[in-house]
Amino acid sequence: MTHTTTDRPTRETSGAVVPVLAFAGIVVAVMQTLLVPVIKDLPQLLGASPSDATWVLTSTLLSGAVATPIMGRLGDLYGKRRLLIASLAVMVVGALVSALTSDLITMIAGRTLQGFAMGAIPLGIGLMRDMLPREKLGSAMALMSSSIGVGGGLALPLAALVAQHADWHALFYGAAALGALAIALTLLVVPESPARAEGAFDVLGAIGLSAGLVLFLLPITKGSDWGWTSGTTLGLFAAAAVVLVLWGVMELRVKAPLVDLRTTARPAVLFTNLVSIMVGVSFYVVSLVLPQLLQLPKATGYGLGQSMVAAGLLVAPLGLTMMVTAPVYARLSAKYGPKVTLILGMLIIAIGYGAGLGLMSAAWQSLVIAVVLGAGIGLAYSSLPALIVGAVPASETGAANGLNTLMRSIGTSVSSAVIGMVLANTANDVGGVAVPTMHGFRVSFLIATAAVAVGLVLALFLPRQQRPSDVSQLRASSEEDAVQARAEQTLRGFRGRVLDADGAPVARARVTLIDRRGRQAGATLSEPDGSYALAVPAQGPYVLAAKAVGHGPLASSATHEGDARPVDLDLSLPGETVKA
Repeated sequence: MTHTTTDRPTRETSGAVVPVLAFAGIVVAVMQTLLVPVIKDLPQLLGASPSDATWVLTSTLLSGAVATPIMGRLGDLYGKRRLLIASLAVMVVGALVSALTSDLITMIAGRTLQGFAMGAIPLGIGLMRDMLPREKLGSAMALMSSSIGVGGGLALPLAALVAQHADWHALFYGAAALGALAIALTLLVVPESPARAEGAFDVLGAIGLSAGLVLFLLPITKGSDWGWTSGTTLGLFAAAAVVLVLWGVMELRVKAPLVDLRTTARPAVLFTNLVSIMVGVSFYVVSLVLPQLLQLPKATGYGLGQSMVAAGLLVAPLGLTMMVTAPVYARLSAKYGPKVTLILGMLIIAIGYGAGLGLMSAAWQSLVIAVVLGAGIGLAYSSLPALIVGAVPASETGAANGLNTLMRSIGTSVSSAVIGMVLANTANDVGGVAVPTMHGFRVSFLIATAAVAVGLVLALFLPRQQRPSDVSQLRASSEEDAVQARAEQTLRGFRGRVLDADGAPVARARVTLIDRRGRQAGATLSEPDGSYALAVPAQGPYVLAAKAVGHGPLASSATHEGDARPVDLDLSLPGETVKA
């Protein structure tokens, strides 16, 4: 798939856009860890068996995995802000449903709706790319990407405090209130992006991907209950393989697929997504191990005897450090590029887990582990959207980041299943209760270290250099750099002015670049003086289509030789001028 470029933000944006979008990301991430403090009490609270009660968590995970690529694609087609608000609205409805029930089936339905909000994170990243100037984009995307960890980390102590001093349904009322606040702020502050992808929504592709993901993730999350070698588990894995292969074949034949697999196969995208799985694995290990270690009684000989709230507060710096890391990432990435910051982040994660093997004997040591891992995970998570955005067209930003968020979710799902199995198999039976052992905790940390090592190897295969137009977008750290980047970009494409029939400049005309296969290769809006500039992804023939309010459409063909020389082409719109 060819690239779409936007020479500059299409409209002035408020300085509050980034914090509002980041707040929305944090709110939806809270849904993933909202019930962690009451997990052990869910069977009693819902009057269900422990196996059935886990569906309250599994349903949110599955719906979030399905929603991220689908909502991202819908946002590319119909407006990212519109779909962001829709995601938050579904979450609010789901939270209210859960708040008003103690019935298992109804609770699962509400939690499923809450999971759909995970699509808000790739939508927020897409909005940032469309609206923000290049010098602000890096740190903004870093903060939005890190919101997954920030929300999860901050939710633990707050949810523990609520669960310890109030009815557990208050957790859902609080979530609904946060969601409503995020919707209100988005409506007031965040403008809609004019960038749109061409084509229609791939309904069959969405159904196929959803079915494949559910068939794959279901046995991962329930394998420990069903048995990893049971017919149900193996059968679902086999069915997932068949469905996903058939889905892939179908997507390659669709003109406007849900996921452009050709773009996904590019090394920059493929290896970024594979690394994302490994980062997701490493992130979830600390979230599973530290709270349990902190809350185990000291009588075990290794437990740290902390209360639910104290354990949450000691783990909270994991999310806080990730949030603080965003501006640090922006500076490092501006100087060295997102690949280097990704590798640096993963090295810090490896150091954190390696040191953690010997730092499990005091509460303050858990705090140190959380801070170090938060810094490493923050750098790694911040680098992922920059690498994706630098490798895909603007018209596919939402879908591509949705797929990348899905890869992280798969990593956390695999981590949850594997670490849960390790802790269960190494646990001691004390009065009929399975108590995790220090050996199990250390094996879990070793698994996380191994996952990071695999991720580091995969990161080395990322291309060293991005295309010039994308490097300028991701690395420009000042207005002067951004101006220079735009100047360099125009040397590798078409430039000119959009004029009306009388030769007067036409402002805010949409100019679209179409390649030889009839696909959109770029789009921008003309400046007040009628000027436009569009980069080309490769040499060859193109059609430039222009359209503005009050003017008839225009299509003009031109060929670019693929060198550094710009092709000057003025576009004269036909039709009569109509006063607005």
